[in-house]
Amino acid sequence: MNVGELFDRADQGGDIVGAVRVVPMRRRQLRSVMRIEEECYPRPWSATLFLSELAQRTSRRYTVATIGPLVVGYCGLMVVQDEGHVTTLTVDPEWQRHGIGTVLLLDMARAALGLGCRHMTLEVRASNSAAQVLYRRFGFAPAGVRRNYYAETGEDAIVMWVHDIDGESYTQRLASIEARLRSGS
Repeated sequence: MNVGELFDRADQGGDIVGAVRVVPMRRRQLRSVMRIEEECYPRPWSATLFLSELAQRTSRRYTVATIGPLVVGYCGLMVVQDEGHVTTLTVDPEWQRHGIGTVLLLDMARAALGLGCRHMTLEVRASNSAAQVLYRRFGFAPAGVRRNYYAETGEDAIVMWVHDIDGESYTQRLASIEARLRSGS
């Protein structure tokens, strides 16, 4: 199935999520990651920074979402003791609103659990209401504000946390999110 067919399928209410694979980020995918990074952020991370993050294998996890040969999104996690900090979650603008961010965050939440995390945290732009809705679906709640966090715009960041991800209720939350993804709702 080519990209045009996938978009046609989505326009007709079809499921793109079933075509998404989440795999560990590799150096060879950095060109695609950087293209998305530069399109989405006024001050993108550098390839050198991504390479540095990828080299820290014991405390970092970076994944990409692919559809066929295309990289359509990526996500990163930094582990500090029992906390998993989502360092980045970005979906190519052409592929947003198709559940790819949900797939990436679901994979990362499960990875955090596998790495012994009990809590997760992240920062999100105050203006990014769509991302905040996604994070709330995963149980993240606002815990504070970092004023002028994004230097290029002076925008505030909302700090969000989810606690007790190793508990039964969070396991059920993730199962529910996955079931909704599979059903296309």
